[in-house]
Amino acid sequence: MTAELVRGQNHPLPQTRLEIRVSAGKPIVAGATLADEQGRILGAEWIAHPAAPQLPGIEVSKQAAADHRLAVDLDALPETSHRVTVLLALPTGVGGPVTFGALAAPSVAVTGLDGTEIASFTVTGLDAESAVVALELYRRQGAWKVRAVGQGYAGGLAAMLQDQGLAEAAQLAARINDAVAQGMARSVAQPPPRSGPEGRVRTATAGGSTSSDPAPGADAGGQPSNGGSVPPPSSGGPVDYRHPGRRTAAPPAPAPTAPPAQPGQPAPPVAGDATGWTMDERLYNQVWGMFEDLARTTAAYRSAVDFADSRMEQELDRVLSDPRTRVGPAADAARAEARDKHTSLVEQARAVLDRDLAQLAAEAEVVEPALPPAYARWDSPVWHGYEVPMEIPMALRLGDLHLPERTDLRIPMLVRLPLERGLWIDSGRGGSPEAALVDSGELRRMALDTAVALAARLLAVYPVDEFSLHVIDPAGSGAVALQPLSDSGALRQPPAAGAQGVTATLAALTQRVDLVQMAIRSGATDALPPDLDLAQQLLIVNDFPHGFDDRAVTQLRYLADEGPSVGVHLMMVADREDARAYGPVLDPLWRALLRITPVPDDHLADPWVGHAWTYEPALVPAGSQVLQRVLAQVAQARQAYGR
Repeated sequence: MTAELVRGQNHPLPQTRLEIRVSAGKPIVAGATLADEQGRILGAEWIAHPAAPQLPGIEVSKQAAADHRLAVDLDALPETSHRVTVLLALPTGVGGPVTFGALAAPSVAVTGLDGTEIASFTVTGLDAESAVVALELYRRQGAWKVRAVGQGYAGGLAAMLQDQGLAEAAQLAARINDAVAQGMARSVAQPPPRSGPEGRVRTATAGGSTSSDPAPGADAGGQPSNGGSVPPPSSGGPVDYRHPGRRTAAPPAPAPTAPPAQPGQPAPPVAGDATGWTMDERLYNQVWGMFEDLARTTAAYRSAVDFADSRMEQELDRVLSDPRTRVGPAADAARAEARDKHTSLVEQARAVLDRDLAQLAAEAEVVEPALPPAYARWDSPVWHGYEVPMEIPMALRLGDLHLPERTDLRIPMLVRLPLERGLWIDSGRGGSPEAALVDSGELRRMALDTAVALAARLLAVYPVDEFSLHVIDPAGSGAVALQPLSDSGALRQPPAAGAQGVTATLAALTQRVDLVQMAIRSGATDALPPDLDLAQQLLIVNDFPHGFDDRAVTQLRYLADEGPSVGVHLMMVADREDARAYGPVLDPLWRALLRITPVPDDHLADPWVGHAWTYEPALVPAGSQVLQRVLAQVAQARQAYGR
């Protein structure tokens, strides 16, 4: 039976290898401290946090996330450690809620490695606090127990660490917040809010059992969400940046059902077996489900391997620590037994992983051909029957994600539309081994090719005249790569060049953001100038910061921060090293954008367990004319509408 704890209550722990699962609904920071018998933390090295996520017996997430899994091996803790304290805090300087009172009460659960829940605690009663001590595991007379704490701190992470007895609390809090800000800049966006238990119902999960995980993309009431905040509808105004494809009147269409499974075998996968109001929404939810399943099953495998390694090291240490048993037949037998146990544990874990990966691969083979153009690869046959859509789709494919355990199992990286963050296509090396093998000039060309492919995809999935494109190319170095956009007429004006072109383009888009924001806030959208283009706008900036003065840089930062909420989006093609002369003034700009790369790079993290996922861009196959054909159809549709 699970013990549902209240503040101050304790419960015995029947095992020493545990997981602590945290759920908050919005990204938060999770950490853990080790304390001695008197409850004292002897220094920052006794704290596991996103900037230093591992201690003996403890591992926490490297980034802020809505859900965390902290790994705890009480037997592996230092002998002087008698208490493990779980800390939660809201990230600072990256937007979002600033107090726990603005969130649903976070919940914390202690589970076994098989997921069996031992004890849970919902931290209620929080208001102005931005950090909280959730619970503690403590050793008493040789046995371990868990106690619900729920102590909040309005002073945030620094105040909480100081109360824990850490002298350098402010410095460590700043280090943690900096690591979290960097992690959020590289993370895959958190999926939309989940619905209740009636949400996503998968035929079979990565663990091989039926799951009723709720569907991404639905709000607490079970209705599909917009995937982010939107301006309220104004009376009489034409501006409405909410997703137009969501419905609230009709009931959801039934999801496809899988054929019956053979006894002892998982049910065959079916495309669209998640819930949703349309097939596109069900496929979107299914892709997110596959992404989460792959993240969690891989985390379970890695955790099992770590446990096997730790157990073998402990057993070998016991053999070697006693000079009487260090050599001889008994020692050899003990070593062999320890290695055999290790091999057996790893093989068992790998067998479970292989089973789960095979099931996910089978699902991917079914799902990929069923994806609509917005979600599909450029080599998908769905583009052969492409027609300019009448509605904006839910999401857009930016590329593929995979993990090293099985590199051929690719999960589409889908982001909601309209874009909630700008994109930064890194034309520098950035520490990527693949980028290090490419000439710097070729890498810049590949980065702009990636930008063109993404811009063409955006143009293709929006209805006629609901998406406009602008390009800043100060030195004209991107003319060849931009040619498909120019030749097709998708780019209605030539790329802005020189200081004058940069100034004029940024001024026009900045003015548009200002006008629409003022109109929405005042409820006077009918007063907008009649010649103002109300379509979604995308600005591609090539070779930043060449040709940009301080005023232009300030305008870029403004567009990155304020533009998405009123339909102005930024796509930077830039090498961060080229902008070092500006110093830290540009750090907020980089953090505001989602970094993607023109070559494979393992810089993205999932919002559940924080794996480093390898990203590969969605590029047009060599020699294919699909991009030109699609852009030509977009141009023809515009002509037919007389625009």
